[in-house]
Amino acid sequence: MRIINLSPNNQNHIHQAATLLVAEFRENWPNAWPTYERGLAEVMESFGDGRVNLVAVDENDNLLGWIGGISQYQGHVWELHPLVVKRDYQGLGIGRKLVANLEDYVRSQGGLTLWLGTDDENNLTSLSGVELYPHFLENIANIKNHGRHPYEFYQKCGFAIMGVVPDANGIGKPDILMAKSLRIDNHPKSN
Repeated sequence: MRIINLSPNNQNHIHQAATLLVAEFRENWPNAWPTYERGLAEVMESFGDGRVNLVAVDENDNLLGWIGGISQYQGHVWELHPLVVKRDYQGLGIGRKLVANLEDYVRSQGGLTLWLGTDDENNLTSLSGVELYPHFLENIANIKNHGRHPYEFYQKCGFAIMGVVPDANGIGKPDILMAKSLRIDNHPKSN
C-alpha cells in the first residue's frame, strides 16, 4: 500500500473515491452522500483552493481509502474532511496512516491544529437520542460507544473531544467535535 495525492486528472481514482463515500457512509450516515452524483460532487469540491487530498492505493492502483484537509483560520487550523476507508480494509492501519500523512502535510504548511466533526445520527454513542442539557459537560465526559462510532478511532490517533453540537442533524443527533494539536512542542518533556 502507498499513500499518494488524489489528482484531479485521475478519473479512475475520482470515480473510486466517490463510490467509496456512498458505499461506506450508507449504513450509519445515509444522508451524507446518498448518491454517486453527491459523492462525485464532494470529490470535485475537494480540489478547491486551500485543500489537500491523499489516497491509499494498493499495488493494483485500487483505492483503499481517502482523506481530505481544508485550510481554515489563515492556515493555522485545518479541518479533516472526509476520511473513508474501504470496509474490508478497516482495522488494518490504513486510516491511521492517512491521518498521520495529513498531519505531516498540515504541519508542513504551518498548521497548528487539526479538527473534525463526527456525527452520531444512529444512536452509536451515549450522546445520541438523549437530552444533553442541562448536564452537557458530564454527558461528554462520560461518552460511551454503543456501536462502531469513529470517535474512538480518532481518540487513538490523538484527537480529543472538544465539544458537541446537540441536534446538529435533528433532535438527538449530535455532531461530536474533536481536535488535535500539531505543535511538536506541545508534548510534555521527559526528564
